[in-house]
Amino acid sequence: MKIQKWQHQSLMLLGKYYFQIGNFPESKKCFQQVVNECRKQKNKAILADALNNQATYLFELDPEKEKILKEAQSLYEELGFEEKIIEAKMKLCTIYFWSGKLNVAKKILYQNIAAMRKIGFRQQQFGETTIAYIESVQFNLKNALYYALKSVKTMENTNDYTFADIFYMRLGIMYLMLGHYDDAKNAAEKSMQYGQHIFNSGSWYKSFITATASISMRGKNKEAIDYMNSVTKNYPPTNNFDKMLVAYSYANCYWRLYNYTLAEKYFKETAAYCALLDSPQTVRDVSNSYSTIALFYANRGDLKKTQFYTDKIFELSKKYNKPYNSESLQVSLYKIDSLKGDFKSALAHHKMYKILSDSVLDYAKNRQIEELKIEYETVNKEQKIKLLSKESNLKETALKKSKLLNTVSIWSLVLLLLTIGLLYSRYRLKQQTNTALEIKEKEINQKNINLRHLLDEKEWLLKEIHHRVKNNLQTVISLLNSQSAYLENDMALSAIKNSQHRIHSMSLIHQKLYNSENISTINMPNYIKELVEYLKESFSLGQRIRFDLKIDPLELDVAQAVPLGLILNESITNSIKYAFPTDRTGMIHITLEGTSENRYLLTISDNGIGFDTNMNAKKINSFGLSLIKGLSDDLDAAFSLENQNGTILKIEFSKDFPINQKVK
Repeated sequence: MKIQKWQHQSLMLLGKYYFQIGNFPESKKCFQQVVNECRKQKNKAILADALNNQATYLFELDPEKEKILKEAQSLYEELGFEEKIIEAKMKLCTIYFWSGKLNVAKKILYQNIAAMRKIGFRQQQFGETTIAYIESVQFNLKNALYYALKSVKTMENTNDYTFADIFYMRLGIMYLMLGHYDDAKNAAEKSMQYGQHIFNSGSWYKSFITATASISMRGKNKEAIDYMNSVTKNYPPTNNFDKMLVAYSYANCYWRLYNYTLAEKYFKETAAYCALLDSPQTVRDVSNSYSTIALFYANRGDLKKTQFYTDKIFELSKKYNKPYNSESLQVSLYKIDSLKGDFKSALAHHKMYKILSDSVLDYAKNRQIEELKIEYETVNKEQKIKLLSKESNLKETALKKSKLLNTVSIWSLVLLLLTIGLLYSRYRLKQQTNTALEIKEKEINQKNINLRHLLDEKEWLLKEIHHRVKNNLQTVISLLNSQSAYLENDMALSAIKNSQHRIHSMSLIHQKLYNSENISTINMPNYIKELVEYLKESFSLGQRIRFDLKIDPLELDVAQAVPLGLILNESITNSIKYAFPTDRTGMIHITLEGTSENRYLLTISDNGIGFDTNMNAKKINSFGLSLIKGLSDDLDAAFSLENQNGTILKIEFSKDFPINQKVK
């Protein structure tokens, strides 16, 4: 019949068939023939669909797949096919996801979700759950939990439960990571219910392990083992991946029960199944298993086996170009280096472990604050009830005493009216004075108690305010980071980055006040050291630019610490950006020292190229320099900028900051 459309459809169906039976060369040949013939037709829509189909039936790590999809995406963009653009970008996202380019994949996902909203496409849960996974891998737990919850809400709002086991599974894992064990078990059981009885996408067994872990993490390890026995009896694992998960769970439960023999048996069984799993899709779960096994042997002092399993992780990361990190891995590496005597490396691994664990502890701390708040209010009310009861008893006693004294006084007046009248009147006056003094003393004591409670409550509330301000500033940083994903203009991206640094310098002050016993002043040596470390990591300086800090022990008020932090941020950022062009190495010196009583000098200098003294005033007066000058004026500080073998910036200010005068 010579109908080319159906010839192409038949060839593509044949290509899919060859792909499914494993004859990949013949599959490629069919799709390539369709693409070649479509190119001759010079019809962009037909060619784009042919390229899209061709890329779909190539492996994710095939080097040709990305190139073909980008050509299809470009054609769809020329044609204005918005849904097809989203489809092509989603397939590109899958390539970047499995090749380890998580930030690129995440950026595409954010863009796709925005595009879906624009065209009114409601089923956004597939992108949202993937973002939740990527954010959890990168230890951005707040964003991960947000998108895990959002994916479930979107699924329920659209009434599309096709892959419900995956969405509930991801939410359960996030709750487990954050220590919400009851919520984790509920979400995991929902995933199991859909996977067992409605539609199984292959994820519910992972949720079964999450439910087991939620029981175990509450210390109910025997109950967790019984739970596993009952589920595996009715639904035995059918593949090596699920078998690995079951063995891994048994091992952890027995480890927490201190039954090291059975724990080691199941860990060896886990490792055996891990060895049979070799694909980019399983590399993270296998690395998780190896990481826990390594920690098990590290805690038992078995250096050889610990090293063996950590090496396995590095081999997998290198093979699939998928970097892996976890708390257990960093602890294992820390213990290996400690036993070897390499204390510098051990310290670096311990530092990384603290960074990873702190991201989880922040959430636990938030929960504790809410719990402490409830506990505080309950205790406070109980104390008020006790005080009121005590006050009532005292009044009742005083009333009885008063009645008794009145009776005695009356009889005394009747019997001794003529003989001791004068003495009695003086006695009554003295009694009244003593009673008044006692009442006053009680009132003063009660007021002191109330004031002490109010002071404690005020300090607690001030800390909570600093904590919430810090969290809000971190939220602003996260929002700026999300906004940068949609920007391509370098100046705009640089402006957002500078704004994030400025906000972080202020956020760090509120974090210091929250964590410190002293909520009125900032310890400047610690603050400046942490600010410099943040900027080093933000600009990925490594050893190219080094810092020399000489900071006198100094405590400053928040009103001075905030502008000084912003001045430091602007000065250091300018030195990093402009003082050392073409990747030159150099030093940045920061000193804060006393010049006289209550006078201090802040100096930031570098050995870079310096600034051009021939520049006109308009060019020199950049936003950053204007900000530094303005902040110096706010501090009533003397500001100077010199050019001596580099740039030298000096700020001299007084410790006694006239806050009230400045406000007026």
